[in-house]
Amino acid sequence: MRGKYMVSVALAALFPMTAQAQGPVVSKKDYQLHQRLVTLDSHLDTPASLDLPGWSIEDEHGVHSDYTQVDLPRMKKGGLDGGFWAIYTPQGPLTIEGFRKSRDFALLRGMSIRSMVAADPDNFALATEAKDAAPIAAAGKRIVYMSIENAYPLGEDVSLLKTFYDMGVRVSGFAHFAHNQFADSSTDPSKKPRYGGLSPLGKELLKEMNRLGIVPDASHSSDQVLDDLLALSTTPVLLTHSGCKAIYHHPRNIDDDHLKALAAKGGVIQMNAYGGYLKALKPNPERQKAMQALMGQMREDAKMSAEARAALLAKRQEIDRLYPETDRATFDDFMAHMLHALKVVGPDHVGIGADWDGGGGVVGMEDVVDLPKITAALLKAGYSEADVQKIWSGNVLRVLAAAEAGRETKGAAAP
Repeated sequence: MRGKYMVSVALAALFPMTAQAQGPVVSKKDYQLHQRLVTLDSHLDTPASLDLPGWSIEDEHGVHSDYTQVDLPRMKKGGLDGGFWAIYTPQGPLTIEGFRKSRDFALLRGMSIRSMVAADPDNFALATEAKDAAPIAAAGKRIVYMSIENAYPLGEDVSLLKTFYDMGVRVSGFAHFAHNQFADSSTDPSKKPRYGGLSPLGKELLKEMNRLGIVPDASHSSDQVLDDLLALSTTPVLLTHSGCKAIYHHPRNIDDDHLKALAAKGGVIQMNAYGGYLKALKPNPERQKAMQALMGQMREDAKMSAEARAALLAKRQEIDRLYPETDRATFDDFMAHMLHALKVVGPDHVGIGADWDGGGGVVGMEDVVDLPKITAALLKAGYSEADVQKIWSGNVLRVLAAAEAGRETKGAAAP
């Protein structure tokens, strides 16, 4: 399993790409429609880039040079209005010290997101309610909702969630690659459940999410956690970046029965573009060994200088030259998951959360510049403009509005 210490996706230009893998040709008409839509991605790991030495969200970068996938110029080119910018924290030890370190890291990452907005109010705006998205987009600015991936930084104090809510967080997951104090992960190395779903503390966390008006996110958590969320949550559940087991049977994906249960409770699955979850990939042991060594260097130098980062990027490019990934998921693989979900639950319960800057990206859709291809593919598949608008933002905003309504009915204080 590749962690999120890696510098995003691989170098796709090192091997041939077929015309089919490139995705559909986007006509001028489809591109103009795409630019008119309000487009949101529900899982942007781009906040990790904000703290890289010498990197700026204002500048156009290249997926084939520094491996990042989202910045302001590329968002404009690809017609991405914004999304949910994630506070991601790697899973660490379930100890007081581990909780403290991860809490401090998460708070600082949240402040990095807020600082990005404050530094350029002409191009970015913080959004805290569903109704904020349309006017921000109409003003030509990028929409910045905030989310938490992995609730581990909350330690054993669910009341700390209010601090993140006040910061702007409106979506939160429970676990990540391993079980934690709140929930079972779908990919824990033990391959055995710890709680059989949510822990007692996880159920308390869910209550606090419902009280505050934070959307529960079941991505990365086990199927049993999703069952608990659907049974216990007073508002709809979101899968911010997941796929379909019917297309590829991976623990990170969900089966059709869970898809239908999610939709029956008003929830939405946001389609992931993480290649290892879209199809079975051929092993590349030499590359894997070299990448693990590189990630080890990155962990050891968490506060690296610009020079050190440049050296690591050079090593990454050398790995790509010596051990290219010749078997990667394609745009067609991504669309296979999306079209299957649409077939099972319809356009009211499907959205997009590609996992940009966190491992997402496929052949034919390497960064956000390629997003108009999704709109073109959906139109080609027979979905209407209204359907496509729901998929791009209407559905996730409906779930957020439902969480807000739940907060208001409980009398919780609004921000």
